[in-house]
Amino acid sequence: MEIKAADVAKLRKMTGAGMMDCKKALVEANGDYEKAKEIIREKGKLVAAKRSDRETTEGSVIAKVTADNKKAILVSLGCETDFVANNEEFKALAEDIANTAINNYPADLEALKACKLSSGVTVEEGVTQQTGKSGEKHAIPYYSTLEAGYIAAYIHINHKVGAIVGFNKPMADAHVGKEIAMQVTAMNPVSLTKDDCPKEVIEKELEVAVEKTKEEMVKKAVEAAIKKAGFNPAHFDSEDHMESNQAKGWITAEDVVKVKEIIANVTAEKSANMPEQMINNIAQGRLAKFFKESTLEEQTFVQDGKISVREYLKKVDPELKITGFRRFSLAD
Repeated sequence: MEIKAADVAKLRKMTGAGMMDCKKALVEANGDYEKAKEIIREKGKLVAAKRSDRETTEGSVIAKVTADNKKAILVSLGCETDFVANNEEFKALAEDIANTAINNYPADLEALKACKLSSGVTVEEGVTQQTGKSGEKHAIPYYSTLEAGYIAAYIHINHKVGAIVGFNKPMADAHVGKEIAMQVTAMNPVSLTKDDCPKEVIEKELEVAVEKTKEEMVKKAVEAAIKKAGFNPAHFDSEDHMESNQAKGWITAEDVVKVKEIIANVTAEKSANMPEQMINNIAQGRLAKFFKESTLEEQTFVQDGKISVREYLKKVDPELKITGFRRFSLAD
């Protein structure tokens, strides 16, 4: 049957799909709009399935806060390229998803996907349709909510990273809240304080600190032994350096054999006789440094550079406290 331009335009308005996709769907459906809509929907799913292993490191991160500043959502719509991320249809869908989230306040991502967009389709269907239209993967990699006495939000100018931060009470100067949200966005804290830092994070950091301390002790002992033998440790710090330094005539093959023997013997001896208490003390010091750099209240307040975030808030209002935060970056 003949497919008229008006029929194509009508289907395009109903689905948001491209003109050629609409025409092909109508031809395949023999002019039946409902069947054509289903074909377009399935096409989107097919494209999504084919591109399911692609990474969505471009896109948009959006924060929405209720009028009373007590509830907020942080959500992201991801895609594969900045070309698509800058497309007006993509931006409109991301904004629609964010508005749907703040208006319905679903508990989790799966609940959000089931909510209806302004077009009447579910969020999941809307994302699938946009995948079919653009030809590249679209996904919602992150969605979270936050409730507090007062919430501040900040989205970086590139729209690829943002944060929402909760406080125990409203503040006289809203700029204070924005500054803390900017801190979270820029410095990516792992937790609010060391007390609520995830146990697995602490265990991993302590493990890394112990291993690093042991490696440094062995390296120091090896360098001292090489110097004592009359050699420059810098000439033997890697296989590549040994090879290039031989070519330059700075060391000989015999020197390399001697130093390698020293390295092997000292490494084995030092590794077997580690001062465990000293190692643990140094590792604990490194863990304390990690907390200072990676927990929000302990971090240096970037707008000042001298005091911590906790100290800054105390100066603003002794009763003002951060109760929680959410952060997401498409680049992480």
